[in-house]
Amino acid sequence: MEKSNDLKVKWADRVIKQDEIDRYTKSGKDFIDDDVLNQILSTNQKTDSARIREICDKSLSIETLTLDETAALLAVSDPDLLEIMRETALKVKLKVYDNRIVTFAPLYMGNECVNNCLYCGFRNQNNSVTRNVLSMEDIRRETEVLSGKIGHKRLIVVYGEHPKTDVNYMVDSIKTIYDVKVKTRKGFGQIRRVNVNAAPMSIEDLKKLQKAGLGTYQVFQETYHHRTYSLMHPKNTIKGNYAWRLYALHRAFEAGIDDVGLGALFGLYDWRFEVMGLIAHSRELESRFGIGPHTISFPRLEPADNAPYTTTSGYQVSDEDFKKLMVVIRLSVPYTGMIITARESAEIRRKAFLFGCTQTDASTCIGIGGYSKGCILQEGNDQQFILGDTRSLDEVIREYAKMGFITSFCTAGYRCGRTGECIMDLLKTGQEGVFCKLNAILTFREWLDDFASEETRIVGEEVIKRELGEVKEKIPELYPKLIEQYKKIQSGSRDLYF
Repeated sequence: MEKSNDLKVKWADRVIKQDEIDRYTKSGKDFIDDDVLNQILSTNQKTDSARIREICDKSLSIETLTLDETAALLAVSDPDLLEIMRETALKVKLKVYDNRIVTFAPLYMGNECVNNCLYCGFRNQNNSVTRNVLSMEDIRRETEVLSGKIGHKRLIVVYGEHPKTDVNYMVDSIKTIYDVKVKTRKGFGQIRRVNVNAAPMSIEDLKKLQKAGLGTYQVFQETYHHRTYSLMHPKNTIKGNYAWRLYALHRAFEAGIDDVGLGALFGLYDWRFEVMGLIAHSRELESRFGIGPHTISFPRLEPADNAPYTTTSGYQVSDEDFKKLMVVIRLSVPYTGMIITARESAEIRRKAFLFGCTQTDASTCIGIGGYSKGCILQEGNDQQFILGDTRSLDEVIREYAKMGFITSFCTAGYRCGRTGECIMDLLKTGQEGVFCKLNAILTFREWLDDFASEETRIVGEEVIKRELGEVKEKIPELYPKLIEQYKKIQSGSRDLYF
């Protein structure tokens, strides 16, 4: 009988399709040129006030910035110019997405992995981890808590790279999640959007995910710096192949998936270079497919069990630099959704929404099977890293409402065909914000009635009142239809949208 490790190696050998790399490269060279990115950073060190203002104006017109323009923003240190950048970033966010915040929860499906990333608590040489993969019944129980007790409508489902969580497991798990429906105080709870964070896959496998009802497909490059990438990901692992990962989203577009998410793990290499890599990646997708990233994520390296590089990398990003990189990303890719996660503290997350972020998780538990267990403790050997903010969804919504934001649980665009190139056009012209406002009101009403604590409901009612007033004033032609739908929601109808 073959040993388990031998089976993993044979499975890994079948994963990478070299022709699905070669079709995108030019003479074997990928689109990230480390020397070019460093040169652009170097030649844009001098800050010119007039130029920075012009760049901010370009961003406010919802145009993707060039690499030179991004580098110029990264070089700014003058407090007055930084304040102009921050103010513009918020204006861009409000122009594209209105004042809504989208919430979701991560659901980790297992901690089995064939890779050995030096910064990850799930790496295959970490023998202190108790390995586990959720069964379909486990997934159903987790989903019942997330949709029926907490009130989430969106999940980001996270899969390790392992034969036990292959594409067939992914398809079955997505279907299981969508099938769960739980009675609530006035209506029912159900997950309406399953986004996936998973390893790079072949076009054939990605087509299977697309048919299963996949939302956004996320693949984070981790680091765009080639040498650092090689150091972090041993060559005898699937993840050791930089190009296979870099072109994962190219394959996704070819497979018919039109919403994709980029990300880098900040702390592995110089944060300025990683921002440049993200912008280069965004521009590459826009150039080749006419569609940029639906979301960009920018997690910071956090301590992880038996992964010493997480505290010794030498590239940890300070809070001030982290705030700056969020502003620069918002200005550089003005149409994209920006995800700030519960890795960060409550204070950092509060600031993030004033810098243009649009999405966050809440009531987060990243232990395997943790939601149905109550998520009482963060156990180092049961999760990938340590969280910075473990507050409940109710607490988070109440805080953001006090800040003037409305939490949106809307997933309407994905059912109405507002995805891919269509949503890119709507976002760039500011038209999507109209749908966002209307559907945010309806879904927030749902959540307040079904899940909110009395304290949060009181604050939420004030938000609803203000939002209805804005629609009546600014979009009077749609106000009667909104009120019609709104009253149906109050009476117990669910999942109504524009």
